[in-house]
Amino acid sequence: MAKLSLLLLLVILGLVIFFTPTLSCPEYQKEALLHFKASIINATSSTESTLLNRLQSWSSSSDCCNWDRVSCSSSFSSRIVIALYLEDLILQKDPMMLTSTILTPLFRIKSLTYLDLYHNRIQGELPGDGFANLTKLTYLDLTGNDFIGSIPSQLFNLRYLQYLNMRYNSFHGNIPKEIGNLTKLQELCLQDNNFFDEIPSSIQNLKELKVLELSHNSLSMEIPIDIGNLSNIVNLCLIDKQAHGYNPIIHTEIDKLGNTSIGKQLTPWRNSIRDFQYHRSCGLKGKIPYWISMHKTLEFLDLSDNQLEGMLPHWLVEMKMQYIIMSDNNLTGSLPPGLFDYSNLVLLCLSRNDFHGELPNNIGNANSIMALMLDGNNFSGKVPESINNISYLVLLDLSNNKFSGNTWPNFWYSSPEIIDFSSNEFSGEIRTNFFDKTRILALGKNKFSGNLSRTLTNMRKLEYLDIHDNKITGELPDFICQISTLQILNLGNNSLHDSNLDCISNLTSL
Repeated sequence: MAKLSLLLLLVILGLVIFFTPTLSCPEYQKEALLHFKASIINATSSTESTLLNRLQSWSSSSDCCNWDRVSCSSSFSSRIVIALYLEDLILQKDPMMLTSTILTPLFRIKSLTYLDLYHNRIQGELPGDGFANLTKLTYLDLTGNDFIGSIPSQLFNLRYLQYLNMRYNSFHGNIPKEIGNLTKLQELCLQDNNFFDEIPSSIQNLKELKVLELSHNSLSMEIPIDIGNLSNIVNLCLIDKQAHGYNPIIHTEIDKLGNTSIGKQLTPWRNSIRDFQYHRSCGLKGKIPYWISMHKTLEFLDLSDNQLEGMLPHWLVEMKMQYIIMSDNNLTGSLPPGLFDYSNLVLLCLSRNDFHGELPNNIGNANSIMALMLDGNNFSGKVPESINNISYLVLLDLSNNKFSGNTWPNFWYSSPEIIDFSSNEFSGEIRTNFFDKTRILALGKNKFSGNLSRTLTNMRKLEYLDIHDNKITGELPDFICQISTLQILNLGNNSLHDSNLDCISNLTSL
């Protein structure tokens, strides 16, 4: 009896498998995607070889659920397209741009929950009526296109939307108060557009918001204090960076770190300084707003290029954030030692303020710091030896201060890749304590003296060396001509002899 029951079960299962059709995406969704592909080819005159490198699998003879950049639901009863990963379809070398009408076929796929159109140079107004069809969207990324006009009102009816990224476009007008309707929103990124006027207080309705980035616009008036009610904020970026704060050497080199382990950890900061456009500041005045202290989970804070003044508050020290960027303000006072007594800090940028005094001796306790930028202040005294304890340090910028003395950390443990000590009051002979990892070394405009023949001999990966405007004497040492990676060399306004200058012709990368 048991064998008969087992046999019957196997027969039933076989019949179910035999008569169950092979599930694939609906034909109308496949046709919509093929129409979208054809529209790009027609609009850009792209050859099959250039576009098919990115959409090669999109063919009428196969199931669209198996195509690259397409994801379907895994339901037993049906297979429908739910996600499209359409970033970087247009190569940078392609001279043409696309109009927003190419998106029309995609609006037929009403099952979409995820749509990524990052960096495709699509121009024109955002088709509001089309996006009104995508009522199930939870993720929408329009970064790096050339959309113009105001945000269409239909977008604020997408009640499931959790992620909205519209960075690096040409949207303009007010940020509509209806944005407060998107109550499930967790990330809102509107930076690098042409939005103006005030930030709507309705943003306080977005209780789930974790990331708010509004920088690089022309927003006026002060930030509404209601933002302090957003208790889940982790990343808050309210800056409008101006071109005068841009250091092309340092920021370009940090950007080169790319997808390395170091680069990935610095990604939030790298993204925030990628483009520098001249706009008005966000209007923050007075002391650092106390309502920031309400956000106990905040990890990234960028309030640079405002009119903040006063000292760093004690509650900021206690928040233990990973990224603190407050450059280009009017902040003053000395740095509180407690700022360096926790290990969370990855980046500290206080450039171009009016901080003064000596650096705390415990600065080396913040062992996880990768970028320490204190340039353009009035710090003085010696550089604490404890900086050498920061084992992950990649960038150290102490330029344009009043540091003095003829000693500094040994850097045998930390070995930063970028060191800028220029425009200070360092004196004496340049010590031989820079090591193999250092790629950029700027020591110009100090009071260094002595001979170069006994220094810098370990720096085999050096790309940038600037020691101009010092009191260095003697001949140009032979070892400099053996640094094959050297691209920039500035020895001006010293007292070097020129007997070895011929060897510079060996530096083919210079």
